[in-house]
Amino acid sequence: MDLSTHYMGIPLKNPLVVGASNLVTDKKMVKKLEEAGASAIVYKSLFEEQINLEAAELEEDLHEYDDRHAEMIDLFPKVEHSGPRAHLMAVKELKESVSVPVIASLNCIYDQTWEEYAEQLASTGVDGLEINFYSTITDPNKTPQEIEQNRIEILKRVKRKIDIPISVKLSPFYTNALEFINRLAEDGADGLVLFNRLFQPDINIWQESFEMPYNLSHKGDSRLALRYIGLLHGRIHANLAANTGILDGEDFIAALLAGADVAQVVSTIYRNGADQITKMLDELAEWMKEKGYQSIDDFKGKMAHSRITEPFAYKRGQYVDFLMKGKEYFKKYPMR
Repeated sequence: MDLSTHYMGIPLKNPLVVGASNLVTDKKMVKKLEEAGASAIVYKSLFEEQINLEAAELEEDLHEYDDRHAEMIDLFPKVEHSGPRAHLMAVKELKESVSVPVIASLNCIYDQTWEEYAEQLASTGVDGLEINFYSTITDPNKTPQEIEQNRIEILKRVKRKIDIPISVKLSPFYTNALEFINRLAEDGADGLVLFNRLFQPDINIWQESFEMPYNLSHKGDSRLALRYIGLLHGRIHANLAANTGILDGEDFIAALLAGADVAQVVSTIYRNGADQITKMLDELAEWMKEKGYQSIDDFKGKMAHSRITEPFAYKRGQYVDFLMKGKEYFKKYPMR
């Protein structure tokens, strides 16, 4: 079976990519992921917000005792936070230690920092950059047009600064995600990663405090990405990566049938270890053998909206089906 494919113009030995996470900061785990068959690795995101917070904490720690003694001006020698240098060194080290493509990931706060950090990440020798638009809008006065145009401008500026492929990782929370994704593709995005899994806060009602649970994906979480990938395949000039909820071989194959060029996995590795990659690739190869497919292109996008005749499949399919078969459903599952 020929499992090879391309993503953002980067040749890959198969469509299974390790998504951005802390997993890839462990050298032993990276080796296992590569040996298990991962075709590419996305390094964990460089978050400007985290760097700024660390710098502020360091500054506070260094000057905590400055005023404890009348003759004490400065207890410590002048020390500055290293900024993104440690992250850049880690990305460069990873790139030099593996034989598969490495994609950096970036999330910034300020417009000018996107360009600065993008250039620094590109200088490490990575094969591509994933712009991670991970943010939660809390200002009710910001219009959708303002938010989307800001994202478009960031993409354009970064695109002008670096000459490696760029993908954009998005959440689904846009007024018309399809239109916005199409604009991103037209303005230079080589790939779209659908969708970002945002961390959601929880409230402990007894302590009356916030909790930040580490939420891994669950079975069925990939359906939103499937819907949008199925609607977009063949209609935009950019590759599509399925992200969130790709847990086993069935999820993986479904994403490819919908039209994904690659699938990114994280949660299933946390749960099952690096060997899950081998298992998913074996399931893909066995399924292709049974179906008589020789390559990924033989079936990729076969179930996309542009290639099927069922009008409701990607629109209100479940709702229409429920209406049409409601009587049978309630016979099978009577209300108590």
